[in-house]
Amino acid sequence: MLLELQGVSLRFGAVVAADAIDLSVAAGEAVGIIGANGAGKSSLFNLIAGVLRPDSGAIRLKGRDVTKVPARLRCAAGIGRSFQIPRPFAGLTTFENLLAAASSARGERGVTAMCGAILERTGLIAKANVPAGRLTLLERKRLELARALATRPEILLLDEIAGGLTEAECRVLIDLIKSLAAERITILWVEHIVHALMSVASRLIVLEFGRKIADGEPRAVMDDPNVRRSYLGIG
Repeated sequence: MLLELQGVSLRFGAVVAADAIDLSVAAGEAVGIIGANGAGKSSLFNLIAGVLRPDSGAIRLKGRDVTKVPARLRCAAGIGRSFQIPRPFAGLTTFENLLAAASSARGERGVTAMCGAILERTGLIAKANVPAGRLTLLERKRLELARALATRPEILLLDEIAGGLTEAECRVLIDLIKSLAAERITILWVEHIVHALMSVASRLIVLEFGRKIADGEPRAVMDDPNVRRSYLGIG
């Protein structure tokens, strides 16, 4: 397995953010994660990325225990991440943002050509010399994905990357993510726009109050009575 979580738990006082979560993601999988607000989705990503450390349990990347490894070293080891709210360096150009991500994660060798190729792929090449603070929301979302790709990840964590986009903009982004999945790039995607997940993910995980309540084929998961009650409010 590329990524494994075993019995991972985390509390913030009385709030349970992760409740003995077991999770395995194989190389090349595209896995979607859904859950109501407060279900623990962001906490799970922060645990995987190394922003948070669990109270108990273990996190392994390619069989190596990374439970206590800090975020910057997990990024260098192959965990790339986009954020729900884009956080570019507003005063740097789009291209400079990619260079910063690439060099900080894996060193500077060959990053210029790689970053150029990523800008082409994500539709940002025409904005290469534009300050990131002047990009539209769709362009900033693309830049979030581009910066994550620039770290040369083995697993890509996408945090509500389609949120806030129009339907047309969402379709453009979905097509890009589909192309990454088709190349067997491992994807773990948290999203409230379920149809976006369903078009990419081969597996769906549902969280409720820090617990994993479903894990399986997307349509079967969405038909699960527990999921319909918890996520859709249908009893």
